[in-house]
Amino acid sequence: MTPPPAPRVRRAAPPAPRLSYLVYRLERRIRAHLDEALSELGMTTTAYMALSELRTRDGVSSAELARIAFVTPQAMNLVVRDLEQRGLIRRDPHPDGGRVLCVRLTREGVAALRRCDRLLDDIEEAMLAEIGPLTRETLVQNLTLCARALRPDTPAG
Repeated sequence: MTPPPAPRVRRAAPPAPRLSYLVYRLERRIRAHLDEALSELGMTTTAYMALSELRTRDGVSSAELARIAFVTPQAMNLVVRDLEQRGLIRRDPHPDGGRVLCVRLTREGVAALRRCDRLLDDIEEAMLAEIGPLTRETLVQNLTLCARALRPDTPAG
């Protein structure tokens, strides 16, 4: 006589990954693709971020660019120096005087930025291939709200 089958033990489904972890994983994958694509143009992701920021906020300082790009001022100074030597940016004296220099895009910098943008367009298109236009728009709006809520100048609620 064979023993009765052992009762099946139901295993709990593993918990869903935390949203923050998913965002982190996505950022790391985007960064890896972007690093590889930009290297073909002799550009780094930090340099691309700096050029992108200058498109919207012309005339910021290197220190401001460092804060925006989450790098040290020393690291950004190296990036700015390289971009300046390549003719992609220029540094002008601040209108109020002092030692601060305002970083500005040059015509060559705008052209380089457009080439970089096309590479990011390709990465984003692959990433969003299975997501419809309305969901894309909602995703952009919600990620913008999330980022705004965690800005350093936003008081904790």
